[in-house]
Amino acid sequence: MTQVGGNRVTPAPQASGAPSEPVVIFDDVSIAFEQKPVLENISFQVHPGEMRILLGPAGVGKSVLLKLTNGLLRPDSGRIFVFGKEISAMHEQDLFELRGAIGTVFQEGALFDSLTVRDNVAYRLSEEHLPEDEITARATEALRFVELEQTLDKFPSELSGGMRRRVAIARAIVTNPKLILYDSPTGGLDPITSTTIIELVMKQRDVSHTSSIVVTHRLQDAFVLAMHHFDRAQNKMVPLPPHQTDTNTTFLMLHQGRLVFDGTTAELIHSTDPFIREYIS
Repeated sequence: MTQVGGNRVTPAPQASGAPSEPVVIFDDVSIAFEQKPVLENISFQVHPGEMRILLGPAGVGKSVLLKLTNGLLRPDSGRIFVFGKEISAMHEQDLFELRGAIGTVFQEGALFDSLTVRDNVAYRLSEEHLPEDEITARATEALRFVELEQTLDKFPSELSGGMRRRVAIARAIVTNPKLILYDSPTGGLDPITSTTIIELVMKQRDVSHTSSIVVTHRLQDAFVLAMHHFDRAQNKMVPLPPHQTDTNTTFLMLHQGRLVFDGTTAELIHSTDPFIREYIS
């Protein structure tokens, strides 16, 4: 879609030698369950350092799209490329290795209750049989990013809902992924805690420039991400200047299994499509 109104922030320059090809490509992807179409003819891309915010009513297939992205589901038709590889045709062992470069924050956090915070965050590192001192150091670093390094030896049952969600983010980033998938990271949280989580999602975007897809049911979260940036000097998120939005944060919207919007914040706000107008009003 073409840009509509406003000024957009200049994107952060890519590191020297960084790949310019899309991190994710959906090419005419469809999937059905029990012969009922869930997603139909979905095509979009995620570029290096870009955040795609995925909106749409409940039950429209947003979580299914994330599962297709990391190979947990295979499409009935169409092709999916991640890091330049066609994952829709990969063997399971190859998919397992590829998922090591993808961080996922599941709905409700999905931590292992029987493991300490350290072991939850380090789960993937332990599977790779890294030295224990390196595992602890990297888990501590990831927890420090979400300001929870003091919880290393606690169990999930000892943490609040917001803290568990922050631990889930630490687990997603501990492998330094090239792509993060956030499945409703603020679902079920109160507004104040939700803001804390969104600030961490923004921090990962703006400090590490990690590509991401963010599923959210909260329009407020979506627009906060699009209209703020994380200021490292102040160590907090701050509003962008008036009429500016983050050029690396764009929107996708699903409706009745189809992609009905793919564009910028300004295009979304100024859309004349009746469904979009009703959804964002």
